[in-house]
Amino acid sequence: MSQSFAKNTFNKLKNKAEKALHRGLDQHVKLAVTGLSGSGKTAFITALVKHLTSQADDKNLPFFNVMREKRHIATKVVPQQALTIPTFAYNQALSSLLPLEGEPAWPASTERINTLRLAIKYQSNSGLRGHFAPQSTLYLDIIDYPGEWLLDLPMLEQSFTDWCELQYSLLMQTARNEKAQPFLSALAELDLSSSVDESLLAEVAALYQQLLISLKQDTKLAMLQPGRMLMPGELKGAPLLQFFPVANVPEEIAEGSNLAHLKKRYKAYVKEVVKPFYEQHFRHFDRQIVLVDVLSALNEGAETLHEQSRVINQLLAHFNYGEASFFKRLFKPNIDKLLFAANKSDHISAQYHKDLALLLDSIVHDQSNHLKFEGVQIETMAMSSICATEPRQVVEKGQQLACIYGKPLGEHEWVTYLPPQPPSRLLNKHEWPAQGFEFLSFSPLPCPDKRLKHIRLDHVMQYLIGDKLT
Repeated sequence: MSQSFAKNTFNKLKNKAEKALHRGLDQHVKLAVTGLSGSGKTAFITALVKHLTSQADDKNLPFFNVMREKRHIATKVVPQQALTIPTFAYNQALSSLLPLEGEPAWPASTERINTLRLAIKYQSNSGLRGHFAPQSTLYLDIIDYPGEWLLDLPMLEQSFTDWCELQYSLLMQTARNEKAQPFLSALAELDLSSSVDESLLAEVAALYQQLLISLKQDTKLAMLQPGRMLMPGELKGAPLLQFFPVANVPEEIAEGSNLAHLKKRYKAYVKEVVKPFYEQHFRHFDRQIVLVDVLSALNEGAETLHEQSRVINQLLAHFNYGEASFFKRLFKPNIDKLLFAANKSDHISAQYHKDLALLLDSIVHDQSNHLKFEGVQIETMAMSSICATEPRQVVEKGQQLACIYGKPLGEHEWVTYLPPQPPSRLLNKHEWPAQGFEFLSFSPLPCPDKRLKHIRLDHVMQYLIGDKLT
């Protein structure tokens, strides 16, 4: 054995031992920031970094114990360990929200996996760490990824037949059917049993891709698969993405047929895209926040909201959960704390925040009940990582109305708006109000003092990492 080989082996073992010790002493937390496309993951991460680095005080974050007790020393972004993954573009996202000139804008959605590491230095006041040093550092690893890619995780447990049955049935529903007609017409003319015609399959797959893109742009429907058709990246134009759902898949499929090729591509996509993505980026998390844009789904009706509920509950089945003891943290980390957050709570009056939290709790009830049985701590709350409105009290006919003030997204004029009250539980189609719901979306507030405003972000921090900073 060469000396250099022995040295490299020793260094690897040393690094693994240090990581295990950090994790065992709660000095390293890997946070899963989860949510469907448009749920506000990028804005959440940007706000989290901003408040921990340059807005870290007890007045801004009063419910974050380490701040209230004035034990926080400093937080900074440090080099990440995942050298093959791009760094989260924090400065770019912050520049969108706090521009030097012009109007603030929401940061661009994530188009690839990004990661970021924060080092949080604080004064220890109890526990095992206090015996080693009065000051400790918690390393917080955060991963940001396209919400579209997350949608594919249920495919890990679906055969091609299962996937077709589910997706084709969705195309028959009202929310999709009209937009799906060009694809369905082309599919009806395709002879699936004939010898493979790759150019023809590519044409039909392109129509299916256009359908998914249109649904993403115009609706808040959650189940849009495969997710890489929406954001293909390096797979753009690859045959791996040229598959689509069909009706009534037979048990016997002739080799060399169009249908056999579709099945082959589906299986290859799951094996070469979905499975590696899951194994590399969705295992060994310690804590998790699931961001949900409930208000936008309410705007579109019962069918969309119920679909969002099904998708979220399906996705949660693919994370590792369980109570994290000292030895579990060392050898097999599991998510022991999970927070469901109804984002954009500033888009409704403060008096309705409880209703929004109860509605989200109703949406995730089935899966959360199962996880609680497994020993996972679960919390549900309404919050806004970045405020886009201000509260306003308006008197009309002698009655005080709790309104909000902001600039609707895509508009030039500011409005004082009385938002409707969201339901406090998941309604069925028969209970849905005839007039539906209409919640506005807003542009971010200008911040002349360069300080972002939030609602309950300090509650979020305390729940997710407060116990690690004692």
